[in-house]
Amino acid sequence: MRALLVEDDPDVGADVADALRSAGFVVDLCTNGEEAWFKGDVEDYEIAVLDLGLPRLDGLSVLRRWRSAGRNFPVLILSARGDWTEKVQGIETGADDYLAKPFEMGELIVRVRALVRRAAGRASSVLACGRLMLDTRRMSATLDGKPVALSPLEFRFFDYLAHQGDRAVSAGELAEHLYGVAESGDTNAIEALVMRLRRKFGADVVQTRRGFGYVLASPAG
Repeated sequence: MRALLVEDDPDVGADVADALRSAGFVVDLCTNGEEAWFKGDVEDYEIAVLDLGLPRLDGLSVLRRWRSAGRNFPVLILSARGDWTEKVQGIETGADDYLAKPFEMGELIVRVRALVRRAAGRASSVLACGRLMLDTRRMSATLDGKPVALSPLEFRFFDYLAHQGDRAVSAGELAEHLYGVAESGDTNAIEALVMRLRRKFGADVVQTRRGFGYVLASPAG
């Protein structure tokens, strides 16, 4: 899962980035509106956390440009401003949620996860993928009803595929969303990861659609 965090306060940005990474997200951090607009326009993200008071280009203008360009990923606005009229303006511009500063980090993570689930058409934090069940809130998993240990990378792999439903995902797309652009792994790394997961959990857990990519087993198995 990739998250775009746009925050010019270095302390707030570092804290939110750490919290998102701990929640299983790969985070790109921008500190000004122009950079944020460009990244959101050319990269694929599951969520953007957007401050309003930004240098170079304000947050509402960034959001307006994204939506005008057809960029429809969910956006959670952060702002120190508490005026309800600004909240309304943000929602009308295309934001999906609004969180005023100061805020509890746990609430931010809960809201971010809810927006990602909603965008993927998922109502529950527990995702069924054949024999595998993922609890995205607790970042835990069970196989055939028994708890299994997942590394952070393995969890991100299953989490991303689970949110794609029946859509096959290429190795290149997986590399981008698991490692991010700056540390992007190549397709060989993804293939090695899939082989390891199949040895660990069974060949049926991750399926290959030749010429298209990978997909998790359906809930019916």
